[in-house]
Amino acid sequence: MVCGGFACSRNALCALNVVYVLVGVLLVGVAGWARGLGMGSSPPLLGGAFAVGVFLLLIAGLGLLGALRHHQVLLFFYVLILGLVFLCQLGVSCACLALGREAQVGTGNSPGPPKPPGSPKTPRVPRNPLGPHNSLGVCQFPPGGIPPCPPCAPQLLQHSDQALKILGGVGLFFSFTEVLGVWLALRFRNQRDPRANPGAFL
Repeated sequence: MVCGGFACSRNALCALNVVYVLVGVLLVGVAGWARGLGMGSSPPLLGGAFAVGVFLLLIAGLGLLGALRHHQVLLFFYVLILGLVFLCQLGVSCACLALGREAQVGTGNSPGPPKPPGSPKTPRVPRNPLGPHNSLGVCQFPPGGIPPCPPCAPQLLQHSDQALKILGGVGLFFSFTEVLGVWLALRFRNQRDPRANPGAFL
């Protein structure tokens, strides 16, 4: 078997898609964990990372199927969608790495979407970033009580900052392997299967 031949390209493409499955699971898991913290992170950014992970899982399955069957149409759509996933993943990863702590605190305390005129006004309960919250966003411990209220905002910000750095680093590193996947799929798509009918086009 010659390196760069049909079997070698197929095995390399299958191995690369298995790596994409692992990266997709990691992106979905870390984005879900960070969103579960519920504070200090940008929900649209985490939603974008979650969506990129799901699309990466789906496209990896498509790539595995196309590589094992040497299916021209599946490989064409694999190349097309993987290029779009590369652009989205690169943008989300750079945004995750660029988001600072000040921006995280600002997105955690956003007032929400505007209400239409004429709707009844409901009082908004302010979030207390200095202590544990119940479901209404009110600190469960009274200030100056016994035991003293432990500050939880620094720990939440530290965990969300760590989650964003993991999402950004892993996403940025593996986004460039998607360019390798596009090149490898295009190369494999144009190779002739030695077991196929010699009179067939490809």
